[in-house]
Amino acid sequence: MVRMATVEDAANILHIYAYYIENTTTTFEYIVPSVAEFSERMAKILQKYPYLVYEENGTIYGYAYAHQFMERAASQWGAELSVYLAKEAQGKGIGKQLYQALTEILKLQHVVKLYGCIEGSNAQSIAMHKRLGFSEIARFAHCGYKHGKWLDLVWLEKTIADAEPSQPFLPISQIEKKHIVSCMQKKRNL
Repeated sequence: MVRMATVEDAANILHIYAYYIENTTTTFEYIVPSVAEFSERMAKILQKYPYLVYEENGTIYGYAYAHQFMERAASQWGAELSVYLAKEAQGKGIGKQLYQALTEILKLQHVVKLYGCIEGSNAQSIAMHKRLGFSEIARFAHCGYKHGKWLDLVWLEKTIADAEPSQPFLPISQIEKKHIVSCMQKKRNL
């Protein structure tokens, strides 16, 4: 099931993320942050944006969150998304389910544009984004270096509301909990 994450989930979420830091080029981070540092990151995001986990029988198998695309007032209607799954959860539609719930919540927050920033060789993530309606808009060549090789970044975007924002962005705390729960519990085709 999809539910809102809490900072108490930080250690379990960090366990998933640590794999990507240590073994892949999916993230440009080199060093696994401490649980305390990761908790602070989560708390900052949760002040304004949804941070979701996919959990079954008490085990977290994936997480996704949004944060503001660029940190200026004029870009408040854009949100950058991230999703990470435990190795054993990949290919089961969990990433798609997390992104769909995240998108529905962001619509309630008056977000207009979604962005994904993906390491260029991560074909699986790029394909998932495209299946969910994202379009590739930019590629930055050789902008990161990790595990002995230069890496590209691919930016994708998706419009989820009218191009002219009619209302200001609403922090997650201003959305009624029942509406958030409805977005997370919505039945979806995986």
